Amino acid sequence: MMIGTHDLKEKCLIIAELSANHGQQIEIAVETIRAAKRAGADAIKLQTYTADTLTIDCDNKYFKDVLKGSIWEGRTLYDLYKEAYTPWEWHEELFRVAHAEGLICFSTPFDKTAVDFLERFDPPAYKIASFEIQDIPLIEYTASKGRPMIISTGIAELEDIELAVKTCRDTGNQNITLLKCTSSYPAPIEEANLATIPDLKKRFDVEVGLSDHTLGIVAPVAAVTMGARVIEKHFILDKSIGGPDASFSLDEKEFSEMVKVVRQAEKAVGYVNYELTEKARASLKFSRSLFVVEDINKGEVFRPENIRSIRPGYGAHPKYLKDILGKKATREYKRGEPFTFELL
Repeated sequence: MMIGTHDLKEKCLIIAELSANHGQQIEIAVETIRAAKRAGADAIKLQTYTADTLTIDCDNKYFKDVLKGSIWEGRTLYDLYKEAYTPWEWHEELFRVAHAEGLICFSTPFDKTAVDFLERFDPPAYKIASFEIQDIPLIEYTASKGRPMIISTGIAELEDIELAVKTCRDTGNQNITLLKCTSSYPAPIEEANLATIPDLKKRFDVEVGLSDHTLGIVAPVAAVTMGARVIEKHFILDKSIGGPDASFSLDEKEFSEMVKVVRQAEKAVGYVNYELTEKARASLKFSRSLFVVEDINKGEVFRPENIRSIRPGYGAHPKYLKDILGKKATREYKRGEPFTFELL
């Protein structure tokens, strides 16, 4: 599947998630995009919402208790989203900078008005956030635009994923990528359950990947070995900026290391291949083969004591040993001589 000019079958798409890591300063957002390019990202992803499109300005228990036990405890949803949102008037400049840097740029819309707004930028894909996977009207409307759909599954049970995929396909949109995601911030590494990635691919016949909230880079690298073709990770210019997502975001140095190791893991995974490389074939000389290990006189019987399978690999294949034992030598053999059928 193609995301913009990027073919997922050829190379894993590595997405730097801008999210709230801009401190409400467009200069920081712009420099973050440039830093993501330096760090080796293929794409930059925005989030398109306002506090009013996500929730209401209310401080009763429902809008506070929902954040209990999280890193945002004590705040209201409205207050959190008002700090975290990316101003819509920035989008044109952020898309322009991303394109100038050679980055794919797209966003996560959180309601229909965001989809309509983003359409003006001709995005190469849309991302559905984990917490929106049950918003079937939003998925249906977004998928109807005919652009590739990337869907996180952080709070989804199997039936939720089934319905989201069916909703996309019912609009005629078959370009779906499902991302394994653990919706904890940060997410414990033991809850990553990356074995789900190949199962998603098998169950739904879609491209798969990881939207990662764990600390460090272990999960993204391991995900590639499980078949992930998309890796999404929160990216921040400098953790001193702070903000709602800073604690589980990677800075430029960390992200660069992740990209480096992910690309190495891709090369290590490779493809199914049982043919020997030239280097491996050259190493065959270190394998076992049949050698004369005692001097053998003409007419003497070949026995386990005088013909053995040993290193190096200049003699006959060891599988022929049983066919040779018990036969008589038709010539003399010297200890240390490779045994070949030409000499038999």
